Amino acid sequence: MKSIAASARIHPLALVEDGAVIGENVVVGPFSHVGPRVVLKDGVELVSHAVVSGRTEIGRNCRIFPMAIIGGVSQSLHEAGEDSTLTVGDNCVMREGVTMNCGTVGGGGKTVVGNNCLFLANSHVAHDCQLGNDIIMSNNVMLAGHVHVADRAILGGGCAVHQFTRIGRQAFIGGLTAVNYDVIPYGMLNGNPGVLGGLNVVGMTRAGIERATIHVVRRAFKQIFEGESNIRANAAAIRNDYADCKEAMEILDFIAADSDRAISSTFRGKG
Repeated sequence: MKSIAASARIHPLALVEDGAVIGENVVVGPFSHVGPRVVLKDGVELVSHAVVSGRTEIGRNCRIFPMAIIGGVSQSLHEAGEDSTLTVGDNCVMREGVTMNCGTVGGGGKTVVGNNCLFLANSHVAHDCQLGNDIIMSNNVMLAGHVHVADRAILGGGCAVHQFTRIGRQAFIGGLTAVNYDVIPYGMLNGNPGVLGGLNVVGMTRAGIERATIHVVRRAFKQIFEGESNIRANAAAIRNDYADCKEAMEILDFIAADSDRAISSTFRGKG
């Protein structure tokens, strides 16, 4: 049985299946389809011709534009009809043709998107991805399965991210970039294959990070990527020197963490 709030507006040419939960002031536009295990929280709008399926929860005040397919079955070769989920946070915008897939049991069973994220036309979030808050994915961005993207990262149009890759907080990925390896917090990656060109100083400044702190992080960056040893060894060697700089420590902790991928470097190759 459907649970539809009295203030919700369901177009007569839309299909909301039995079992769906529709919150207050939700708008389901014409030719949209809401599956039987979907939850649309208060204020969600499906503009028209949008599909939300699977065990999917859409947070408050999200907008989903025509031809978007949210909560589809994963495209994993190991997909076997598992009972997995997709959860999207509040205030997200999914423009035309955006696709987001539910998780797989082998990858933890859930795909998660945070709050205040913007997904431009035809961008794709694959199974078991974990996305933070305030992320921008430009047109035609492709995330493979199991990708982690941290808060405030920006991904330029047409970039492609390899499975199991991590993208750190406030990283900037240039358009058409091939992201083969992990990208440090505040890093800027461009090219095919992607090359780390430095720090996202503009983004750091906009986030209110002081100029003096940016200079400290730049010094740490140079020691990590231009030091005598490999990236991980260089990072480990300077930890004590940057204990008082939260942003530098964020980069060092990111490098030290376990990962299935190597670290993107300042030359064409992994670090």
